[in-house]
Amino acid sequence: MSRLALVPLALLVLNLAGCGTPAKPLPMVVAPVDALQLRGWVPDALKAQVAVAPVRGGGETGRWWGSLVSAGVLQHALEESLHAVGMRALMPEPVPRFELQAHLVLLEQPTVPPLAATVGVAVQYTLTEKASGRVVYQRRIYNQEEAGLTDALVSPPDRVRIANERAVRANINLLLRDLVTLRP
Repeated sequence: MSRLALVPLALLVLNLAGCGTPAKPLPMVVAPVDALQLRGWVPDALKAQVAVAPVRGGGETGRWWGSLVSAGVLQHALEESLHAVGMRALMPEPVPRFELQAHLVLLEQPTVPPLAATVGVAVQYTLTEKASGRVVYQRRIYNQEEAGLTDALVSPPDRVRIANERAVRANINLLLRDLVTLRP
């Protein structure tokens, strides 16, 4: 095979390795069974009293940067998860008692995903009482999740996206499990 014939093949491989599909918010929302379980443990002080501040960090998925998690997608997943467990303030009036800040500080991904893609996510969460400015909860949560060959048979970038979504959902789940133990 001549070197000239290898050029289109090399371009195809580079194109497939670098492409990414953006993460979707709904697969990141806490599972209904988990939400139902947690809903009964939500302290009265947090019921419909948590607003989510604009999320920081993350990145937009680009053609050459692989699948990323944007701040907007994480914001949507957090809001829906808080709603599912009964913590999210439904109306802006009266002003919710607490504000949750989230900063996506780390998204570890394989450069070229092998048969299984493992993704690590770290999010810094801070729950503040709005009236006093007192920090009620602060923690950096780190976890890893994996997507294997059977999750996306043909497309390695889709395996990374699926692993991203699983890691963020698990991260939010850990946050919610912490929040139900609070007694603000």
